[in-house]
Amino acid sequence: MAMLNRVHLNGLRAVETVARLGSLAAAAGELNVSVSAVSQQINRTEKQLGQALFERTASGLLLTEFGRVFSARLGAGFRELAQAVALADEANQCTLVVSVAPAFASKWLLPRLSRHFDRHPNVLLRIDASAQLADLDHSDVDIAIRMGDGTWPAGRAELLLAQEVFPVCAPSIASRIHSIEDLAKTCAITDERTMINWESWFEAAGVEPVTFRKGARFTDPMLCLQSAIAGHGVMLAWQLLAADALADGRLVAPFGVRVDSGLGYWMVTSTSKAESRKVRDFKVWIREEIAQTMAQFSALESAA
Repeated sequence: MAMLNRVHLNGLRAVETVARLGSLAAAAGELNVSVSAVSQQINRTEKQLGQALFERTASGLLLTEFGRVFSARLGAGFRELAQAVALADEANQCTLVVSVAPAFASKWLLPRLSRHFDRHPNVLLRIDASAQLADLDHSDVDIAIRMGDGTWPAGRAELLLAQEVFPVCAPSIASRIHSIEDLAKTCAITDERTMINWESWFEAAGVEPVTFRKGARFTDPMLCLQSAIAGHGVMLAWQLLAADALADGRLVAPFGVRVDSGLGYWMVTSTSKAESRKVRDFKVWIREEIAQTMAQFSALESAA
């Protein structure tokens, strides 16, 4: 391998291309350089090797006996290199990079990923858990799932689920709440960074706002949810955040009032990149999962 250090790779590439295509002009076209540049590369490589690779004739370059053996080996070597590089392209084609907020990833998406693996076993999912919207035009992110109003700069947005908000609490708390006014006897668990508020929920319920007891305050909705499950008070949640905890009974929605927040979960893709098959398949899969989650919600409400 140390012998390769004395020969430039560009020169070897020029030799292989001329030998394969049969002319300097054809090689220059494939390599996207001038005919003169290809000729110089060949001359330099012959000097580095100490062997003539081509005979210069009036009709063009002809391989010497050594050149035929040498270029055959070069061709095999470059085909191996091309296959090695293709492995990276294949890996990229089979990897789906999904950018999601941490709360969405941990509380709803993660428990359902096995069904995507089962349906698309050849697709490797990489979850980029971040609160920031990725630069979809200049990154490896294929699709982002974000909560907001659907206005995403430099992104094509499709509504996945309109977000409705409603109070949730542990069963131990719910057993002491018989009316909305009873919320005054409980603590409010507050997400300091949330875009939703209690006032809109009270207005939709047709009652005057209730003054809660002071409760825990967090800067992360996942911590709010865990606090509610632990029985620390009542929080204002939304479907996908609380779905699994409601389904298994760790949380209860004590009132049948859900309020449209004006926000939603959106699927965001690049406006400049063609949408791949793996992205289209992921969209179909996640819409089916959302529909299943909402069917569970309807069943819970009917049971209540």
